[in-house]
Amino acid sequence: MHLMLLPCVLLVAVFSYYPMAGILIAFQNYNPTKGFFNSKFVGLENFNYVYAMPETMQVLWNTVFIALLKIVFGLLVPVLFAILLDMVRRSFVKRSIQTLIYIPHFLSWVILSGILIDILSPTDGIISFILKGIGIEPIFFLANEKIFPYLLVVTDVWKEFGYGTIIYLAAITSINTLLYEAAVMDGASRFRQVLHVTIPGIMPIVVLMATLSLGNVLNAGFEQVFNLYSPVVYKTGDILDTFVYRIGLQNSQYGVATAVGLFKSVVSFVFIVTGYRLASKFAGYRIF
Repeated sequence: MHLMLLPCVLLVAVFSYYPMAGILIAFQNYNPTKGFFNSKFVGLENFNYVYAMPETMQVLWNTVFIALLKIVFGLLVPVLFAILLDMVRRSFVKRSIQTLIYIPHFLSWVILSGILIDILSPTDGIISFILKGIGIEPIFFLANEKIFPYLLVVTDVWKEFGYGTIIYLAAITSINTLLYEAAVMDGASRFRQVLHVTIPGIMPIVVLMATLSLGNVLNAGFEQVFNLYSPVVYKTGDILDTFVYRIGLQNSQYGVATAVGLFKSVVSFVFIVTGYRLASKFAGYRIF
């Protein structure tokens, strides 16, 4: 069994732990031609520089705001849809709906962003066509800084809620059917059965998924934002990952970008530990 585990351990060691040596860049004025050991050591200067940047707090707020909305609606929508889908009695219809809502999960944001850009185009997009038909001026959703964060949340939930629905459907099927029979005998309506049997039955899984998702508070989705945003919506749509990309790769400020990335990793680690402890306490979930 240890030999079977060895390839996974090697992959994690090579691609997760070995690159952690690059954390050293956060404390250097890094020059790629000089490498780790010959670049000038500057201590916490990069962190002070990041803190002094006027857009840092706005980017941090954008990241937390967008990520929290994704976490909340990424839990509520799959739970609600799983409950509704469980009420469908025709097996063929149920399986067909499951397949349709699950497909977007397998598509990359490169593909989906292209589709969304076409759909939301203010000139020839289908949404603009509908708005024109009812006498409303077309809206350029991807260039509206007030709408853009919510657009990110809606499209992310649309892409991923099918995957979450399967998890909660599995939890619903594990509920003892005798509880439903007892509820029917007591005269409970379908709504009452959901309220007093289904929801309490899947609540441990909901709590578990909610607590484990705390580690993603600073992960608002680089691929999605990078493929959809533009300088027009930087104020409300820029997140830590895209901020690091622009500073590090476009502006060649490697030390500053690494400092931001390290800060994000430390905060995420704190949330992951907190989430794990909450999952252990309220849902009985333990790894060790």
